[in-house]
Amino acid sequence: MYNLSIHLFSILIKIVALFGNTKAKRLREGQKHIWTNLKARLQQDERRLWIHCASVGEFEQGRPLMEDIRARRPEYKIVVTFFSPSGYELRKDFAGADYVFYLPFDTRRNAERFIDLVNPEVIYFIKYEFWRNYLNAIKRRQISLYLVSAIFRPEQAFFKWYGGWYRKLLTAFTHFFVQNEQSKNLLDAIGYNNATITGDTRFDRVCRIFDSAKQIPEVERFVDGQHCIVAGSTWTPDEEILTRYINTENRNIKWLIAPHELHDAQINRLIDSIKTKAVRYSQLHTTNPADYNVLVIDNIGMLSSLYRYATAAYIGGGFGKGIHNTLEAAVYGIPVFFGPAHKKFQEAMDLIALGGAIPINNYDEFAANLNDLLDNPNKAKRLGRIAGEFVASGRGATEKVFLVCSQ
Repeated sequence: MYNLSIHLFSILIKIVALFGNTKAKRLREGQKHIWTNLKARLQQDERRLWIHCASVGEFEQGRPLMEDIRARRPEYKIVVTFFSPSGYELRKDFAGADYVFYLPFDTRRNAERFIDLVNPEVIYFIKYEFWRNYLNAIKRRQISLYLVSAIFRPEQAFFKWYGGWYRKLLTAFTHFFVQNEQSKNLLDAIGYNNATITGDTRFDRVCRIFDSAKQIPEVERFVDGQHCIVAGSTWTPDEEILTRYINTENRNIKWLIAPHELHDAQINRLIDSIKTKAVRYSQLHTTNPADYNVLVIDNIGMLSSLYRYATAAYIGGGFGKGIHNTLEAAVYGIPVFFGPAHKKFQEAMDLIALGGAIPINNYDEFAANLNDLLDNPNKAKRLGRIAGEFVASGRGATEKVFLVCSQ
């Protein structure tokens, strides 16, 4: 049944791609050329490590690991795979890896063929990804496999009465590096005692970004010393809340909005919905930045450095499938807002419990809480300090992973 579902999924991707779905089309094209790329690019007589990331978020968790492997184990070539087209397209030219590929669909034949070609000595899966045929092929070859920055929840099938089939998949893993005590306890309860609480390697990643953050002169001229709210990775429901506030509240604030989707139609729709002066970042050089109140970021790669200019941050995705990266904002010592879809994110729950983040369910809650912070700068500083100290305290997960793996 599992193998049949994988085959049906691959067929569905082809059908959806024919009807113009961009992501499906990219995935179909990427899958079509995997074997040619592997055979053409992989060199003979290499020692390789394989790191698999589902998409962009998992890549950010895996990146500190890649950087440390490069520094500490230069004899290895690093192979990075993605399943998501967005992750692959964004990081296919990542200089910290020797090879970046799509992961072939998880059929038995694909799994055997891929692992034979890559021939990794060690494998790291980031956070999750439990592909049955890959796990079985890895186990048969007795290759060391580590799950890094993993997080387990009671509602997952592994921990249900019917979960025996799923629990067997976990036997492929040499060791689990988990984010919290609950995850370790859940694994212990089903007989898996090979887990270490290391925390989340994303803490290391955002701290390294913070340490090397670049100044952006055009943005500095745009902010011009005023209060600034940076909204990162926003979707339409987030932008409806933000634009309503911008259009109705009489506040002297600068806004930096970085949409998750960078299609021209999406950006134009956003700018057209704003009643005050708004401009794209790509057009900022043609005018005086200080003349505008809203700056829409229409590029990739700048967001993590923008939070340094923020009085507070709004993290997008909370009115959809889940929030984006709260840590890359919190590391700058600023309060963080996000929507209700945050409960699967340990760092968000921890920030809320400590008081460094403010969850909102609607526009009224956002407006009331933001106005409160703007009217009470000492409170904003206190919340920001909590957020910054929380991120600093989580640093060191990557080092813990290396200590266990080297034993």
